[in-house]
Amino acid sequence: MSLYKHYSFDLWLTLIRSNPEYKKERVNFFFQHYNFKKKSREDVNHIIRQIDLMCNAINERTGKNIDAEEMYLMVISLVNENSIPLKEINIEEIAFQLEALLFNYLPFVYCTETSGVLNHLKQKSNNSISVLSNTGFIKGSTLRKVLAELDLACFFDFQIYSDEVGLSKPNKSLFELMIKTASVHRSDSLLLNDILHVGDNPEADITGAKAAGINSLLINSNDVKIVELMK
Repeated sequence: MSLYKHYSFDLWLTLIRSNPEYKKERVNFFFQHYNFKKKSREDVNHIIRQIDLMCNAINERTGKNIDAEEMYLMVISLVNENSIPLKEINIEEIAFQLEALLFNYLPFVYCTETSGVLNHLKQKSNNSISVLSNTGFIKGSTLRKVLAELDLACFFDFQIYSDEVGLSKPNKSLFELMIKTASVHRSDSLLLNDILHVGDNPEADITGAKAAGINSLLINSNDVKIVELMK
């Protein structure tokens, strides 16, 4: 693996992965508190999954971002067959409750090698490292706390999340924002060929990085693992 000056990382399924128990409890949350049509748990789970997939696909297609609050309202509306006045829904309270739930069922570091590889890269005096992640039901502000709780935040010079800037991968503009931010964080010059973006999604991560003119590495969704960066 060639040496780079800046390493950009996707988050989900690259550095961390979901706790299955959290997803179950998230279904229970909507099932118990916002299920006025008495749908089954299976139906509520199906709706949440469909909203998640749909919004992710739309974000990747448009390059923009559907916020978590909008996704909550979509779930509640569909679970209740569009019969609930959404203006009466306290989305701030939902966000608070779901964040608390997430910290009861924290995501996992993706694999045992993850922290060691990040530490190896961080120890190189000329390296800088960042997160560049699309968001969905979980906000960027919450993900910052998650990385701190998982002892990963210390490795990153900065973190960029789609909900905070209104852009989603593979939007070229989001990658350009990362490149600009990385340049600001460094005292030396940073060329496009000095940057490597690492992620699991061939479209969002690899196509997006290519459009921005930087290098990329696909991991985890193929036979390549994060330890490749140690070579």
